[in-house]
Formats: sequence, structure tokens, C-alpha cells
Amino acid sequence: MNKKTEEFSQLIEENLYKYFNTYFDEYKVLFDSMEYSVKNGGKRVRPLLTMLFCDACGGDPLKAVQLAVAVEYIHTYSLIHDDLPCMDDDDYRRGKPSNHKVYGEAMALLAGDGLLTAAFERIATWSRAGLIDCDVAISAISELSAYAGSRGMIGGQVIDIQNEDNKDIKLETLMMLDNLKTGALIEAACSLGCIAARANDDKIQAAKEFASNIGLAFQIKDDILDVTSSFEKLGKAIGSDMENGKTTYVTLLGVEECQKLVDKLTDEALKALDAFENNEALKEYALYLAKRDY
Repeated sequence: MNKKTEEFSQLIEENLYKYFNTYFDEYKVLFDSMEYSVKNGGKRVRPLLTMLFCDACGGDPLKAVQLAVAVEYIHTYSLIHDDLPCMDDDDYRRGKPSNHKVYGEAMALLAGDGLLTAAFERIATWSRAGLIDCDVAISAISELSAYAGSRGMIGGQVIDIQNEDNKDIKLETLMMLDNLKTGALIEAACSLGCIAARANDDKIQAAKEFASNIGLAFQIKDDILDVTSSFEKLGKAIGSDMENGKTTYVTLLGVEECQKLVDKLTDEALKALDAFENNEALKEYALYLAKRDY
């Protein structure tokens, strides 16, 4: 990770937790639950992409940081809900007990709801304070709600649920599922960085092309790691997809072909970055995602 990416990572971390400082004691547990999952880290892929694309478009990263925070709040809420017994029923997330294992199912559900609404509150609050231009805030909220909503991330989750017991799911359906469930929020993150920098439509489209390729590569890499990595590295159970009879890219294509597809998609993502003059940090980050082992 280069110096610029490290600086953006620090800026994101500094701003992620400010929301949890104000509350009434009567519902402090809600904020504790929300903060618990946000603090459980992860790679911060989506907020970093927001910051990196803003920078690549010549924008001020300080204008993008609350958009990046909003993206991470939505990502975290989706993971809290994803781990619930009614969804994927996972006991661990990044090596720590899932939110509902610590705070109970009801509080976990509400913590996810709280983070979802907090995402849009952060953007609107910064706009009212004059720190984000009003038209930028409106565009960002429109983009984020579309990609995180029923036609994006949530729609992908529905496809996932409907195909849980489908051992014969086709590759095309699996790709559609992941383009929505995983890729849509990555696409939103990239486009929000461009919006923060007031980039033109061509650059926003190039960012989305990058995102669609890197998002799918990211999910395929996750499937590879589910059979090649370890609990210590991933912080969650390994081989659970195979154990549950779930169809993945690995079960359809095998590890070797999956890695070739990751490399191909990453190459396409890198080509899309040619639309940006200041693209060194983005290229390095894309290669890091393709070669990661956790």
C-alpha cells in the first residue's frame, strides 16, 4: 500500500467513529452495537476507492471523506444483516463474533438499520454545513441509494437467497448475483469519488467500468480464498461454501480457471483507468486486490 493510500486510510478511520459520540444513555447500546461492527475493520475497500477516485479526478479528498464514510456504513450494515440467522447465519466476522452473537438478533437488526440511515445523514449534514456542495450531495445520495437499494445490492441479496438450495445455478446467474450483491456498492463507491471531484460523465463511466470488473474479480477471489486460505487470515470459517453445498465460481470453474478470470478482469479494470491521468495509486490498489491472500 503506497503512501497516498495509507493517508486516505487514516483519514477514513478518523472520520468513521465521530458519529457514535452523541447519544442518550437509554439507547447507548445501539451505538455500541453499530460501532462494534464498524470497528471490526476489514480492508475498507469501498471508502478507499471513493477517496482514490476523487484524487484521480483532481478533487480534494477532504470533500470526499464523508461520502467514503457513508459507503462504509452501508457496507457494514449489509454485513451485520448478512450474518443474521435468517440470512447466512455466520457466527464470526473478521475473526470476531458477529454482531448478533454479541448484542442479540434484535439489536443487530437495529444496528444495521441505524448505519443505513446514518450514511445519508452524514452526507446531508455535511451539505447543510457547507462542507459539501448541495448539488454534489444530491447526486451522491441519488447514486448511493440506487446502487445500495432494491435494484442493486439488496436485489443481489434476494437472488442469493432464492438460489441457496440451487445446486445447478448457472454461471450467468451467479455473475448477476455478484454484480449486484458485491459489485453495486463498489460501483457506487467509485462513482461517488468522481462526483465529489465534479468529474465529467466520461470519467464517471470509466470509474463504473473499472468497478464492474474489479468488483467481480473481488468476489471470485473471495471464492478462491474460501478454499485456499485459513481462518487465521480470513477471520471466518474456511470451506463453508463447499460444506453447505453452495455453488461458487470455484465449484463451477476450479481454482486455476478462477484465478485466470480474476487476472483478466483486473486487466480490464486497469484499462479503464487510462481515462485518469493521476491513476498510479488506483492501479497499485487494483493489483493488490487481485493478489491478496485474505
